[in-house]
Amino acid sequence: MSLRGFATLNIWADDVAAATAWYAEFLGVEAYFMRPGPDGRPAYTEFRIGDYQGELGIIDRRYGPPGAASGPGGAVMHWHVDDLDATVARLKAMGATEYQPITPHGDEGFVTASVVDPFGNLLGVMNNPHYLDVLSSRKPA
Repeated sequence: MSLRGFATLNIWADDVAAATAWYAEFLGVEAYFMRPGPDGRPAYTEFRIGDYQGELGIIDRRYGPPGAASGPGGAVMHWHVDDLDATVARLKAMGATEYQPITPHGDEGFVTASVVDPFGNLLGVMNNPHYLDVLSSRKPA
């Protein structure tokens, strides 16, 4: 078996409604799915975004596994963006804080950055030439 591709990335928030509104503003698209918790507040929302309609889900932190970290850390998922500088600037203007500054990796165009969103989640963005190569090879001529 092998990993077939990104399907869903889940992040946590104490206030799912506020996190959903923040991500809707950043992404420029509304969540397509919402499940309320027993109290009627959103417990889970989900966006479909990007070239392959990857899913970004926001889960109420109340439903996190026991012992889950409450602060940023661990793996960083990087999303390809066309304008890294502008994206990082916009994220910071919206209240995200720098986690990793814009960092080139070698001389082939791979550049990463990451922020902590206002809800404590890591969000990685990058310029990724490989992503663009794969995308262009899959589009019909």
